[in-house]
Amino acid sequence: MALLVACLTMTGCATVLNETTQPVKVETLTATGEVVTGADCKLGNEYESVKVRSGNTADVRRSGTDLDIVCSHPDNPDAKARAVSRANSGMFGNIILGGAVGAIIDHSKGTAYTYPTWVQLVFGKTLIFDRKDEKDGQPVAGTDTGAPPSTTTSKDANPSQSPMPATAGSAKPGESRVTIDDLRGLLPPQK
Repeated sequence: MALLVACLTMTGCATVLNETTQPVKVETLTATGEVVTGADCKLGNEYESVKVRSGNTADVRRSGTDLDIVCSHPDNPDAKARAVSRANSGMFGNIILGGAVGAIIDHSKGTAYTYPTWVQLVFGKTLIFDRKDEKDGQPVAGTDTGAPPSTTTSKDANPSQSPMPATAGSAKPGESRVTIDDLRGLLPPQK
């Protein structure tokens, strides 16, 4: 009850419940499914760009915009991905409880959004990982866009500027999107 009161009176629910960063585990695989550790990976959104070696976890800044990922390894072609950001339960708490001010705070801080927590990029492919497909304790299944990764070298790669195909219903940069799938777990069952 105290948490509910805090959400309504102080700030946005997601700001109270979530940190501004979240961990994202990045793994890289060959086309045959063999795990390759130690690839140089760069994860970026409009707030920041962070580096991590594949097989490890990076703390990334939450945002309503998608997270672009590029992994490079000397023995493999680049692996690229987009991790789709989705609104989390803190944002829905604001919507359901009518906390417009809290929703604005959570949106601007990025705390209202969550990325997939475990992704497995495949060298030579461009994949999309959507948080709505996440199952606890499992990597999110990537969807192949069919677009080959660009031929930029790893030193030239800037994931926050790399063109990625849009996902169905994806928002423009700076916009957030809330789908019925995001709300489904928060709504009471239909009779």
